[in-house]
Amino acid sequence: MSGSASPSYRERNSTADRALDILMMFDDTHLVISGSAVAERLGVARSTAYRYLQSLVSSRFLEEAPGGGFRLGLRVLEIGRLARRSYGLSDIAGPAMTELSENVSETVLLTRRSGELVVCVDRAEVATRAVRISYERGSTLPLNAGASALVLLAWIPQDEARGLLEAAELRRFTPATLTDVDTLMDRLGHIRRAGYSVTRGEFDPDVTGVAAPIRDAEQRVVAAVSVAALASRVFPEAEAELAQKVLATARRITDRLTVVGG
Repeated sequence: MSGSASPSYRERNSTADRALDILMMFDDTHLVISGSAVAERLGVARSTAYRYLQSLVSSRFLEEAPGGGFRLGLRVLEIGRLARRSYGLSDIAGPAMTELSENVSETVLLTRRSGELVVCVDRAEVATRAVRISYERGSTLPLNAGASALVLLAWIPQDEARGLLEAAELRRFTPATLTDVDTLMDRLGHIRRAGYSVTRGEFDPDVTGVAAPIRDAEQRVVAAVSVAALASRVFPEAEAELAQKVLATARRITDRLTVVGG
């Protein structure tokens, strides 16, 4: 019985396969497709192609375009809306974070700000390091220490950032921790100009952090992605290259978040 299941399964799904092939023909440069183009793509007669197209029209996946041909229908928009609702930030950022972690062989963090605290939303790490850095999901970080925290402050209105810093308890975790509000505000300006943040032993004396902002569809900074590495593994001359990789990852997550959130 199992030996004959595969061909019959394929036979039953051939129409679904053709429907998916038609939907995959749409892209930024092909917003409307013709029946003849569908027939050519599928390798079938034009009458057969139109039969597939009319089936998609009746189910609202396609609709006839005003100038001729077919365009995506409202059902596609409805499914897109449901897909966006099903995605959380970790789902969106996860693949890019994992790729970055594997590329640099370090821990990658996804963080968001909640009032005076920065929360670790997710992480990706490699198992090959003899010594690993582990920030638990849900753990909190202070506003004034760590690359992620400073990135999350850098792009909010300056008066709001100053107000948060003045109201918070700015603890000194290491000799490198900044606790003066004016000095921190100057640092935030530098981060905005650079586009990313680098910290060296400001929260943990042995850790170097590199973070970049993640933006939503309105270009608001809503999260940060960062690499947290033992300082002994990050030589100063390698920081710029690491920063570019973090920035590229932040842009990838931003692009996907824009699509999902749009």
